[in-house]
Amino acid sequence: MNGFYGSDFRPRGVNAPAALLALVAFVLGALAMAAGGSEDSYAWIGVGAVLILTGVLTLASLKMANQWERAIVLRLGKLHKVAGPGLFVIVPVIDQVSSWVDQRIQTTEFNAEQALSKDTVPVDVDAVVFWQIHDPERAALEITDYRSAIERVAQTSLREMVGSSLLSTLLSDRKHGDELLKDEIGRKTAEWGVTAISVEIRDISVPAALQDAMSREAQAQREAAARVHLGQAEQEVAQKFVAAAEIYAQSPAALQLRAMNIIYETTKERGATILLPSAMVDSLDPGGVMALAGLGAANAAPAAQAKGAAAPPKGQAPGRRQARRAAKA
Repeated sequence: MNGFYGSDFRPRGVNAPAALLALVAFVLGALAMAAGGSEDSYAWIGVGAVLILTGVLTLASLKMANQWERAIVLRLGKLHKVAGPGLFVIVPVIDQVSSWVDQRIQTTEFNAEQALSKDTVPVDVDAVVFWQIHDPERAALEITDYRSAIERVAQTSLREMVGSSLLSTLLSDRKHGDELLKDEIGRKTAEWGVTAISVEIRDISVPAALQDAMSREAQAQREAAARVHLGQAEQEVAQKFVAAAEIYAQSPAALQLRAMNIIYETTKERGATILLPSAMVDSLDPGGVMALAGLGAANAAPAAQAKGAAAPPKGQAPGRRQARRAAKA
């Protein structure tokens, strides 16, 4: 990889300071060669040639690295220095910029298609790894193409992780899988000067038939849980009924009041017809109700008699009325 290309194989343009100095040297050289007189034309031509050569050497020797870049400089085929950021000078022909290393955080997408989990379930897993070069020298000299190597290592580590994990674990605990992948990828890429910052599993796909089976299993589990909750509710209701029955057994008046309240609640609507079982009628004690009604009528009779005594009917003597009252008594 020559100095004209970056670490990701994209051509690098000529930097502005070198181009400006070379342009100035070219212009001065051209003017010097054009201004040469008849007597000293060779001298002016020499000055112009020197200026043009200076411009060419400036383009070849003056380099500039951006803030996030490092340049690997080789001198006669051996490592000379890691230059950058900013301007730096190399010796043309002797020195060579072998590669430009980008030290920003970068991402690589990778996947594992039809990988078998520990319980022999084929799954497709998509993930992304965030990585950064912490040692430009080792990244440039220890491996040919660290980008491709990171992708291969990440894919292999993902397949190993899927093969050693159950499908339920992969679906329920992705954070743990992310940590395992980050540690494994970081351990393998540390020798190249690359640090794995984080790994995120984006998607886990299972076959359609297995999805249907898992859906039915989840539905059956929910139905079983619903029936368990319903049974617990029935048990709690039965316990409340037992407690209420004990209270009503100790207080028959409370049971009668409850029964009358139920009847009242059911007769709120107009035109309602209620059929009461004989047991409920017996529980309401109709004999006691009739006795209470008779007692009320007996209490109301003296008042009516007093009213009749104040105004005796015509044709009836007071003595006969008193005699009849005595006989009734």
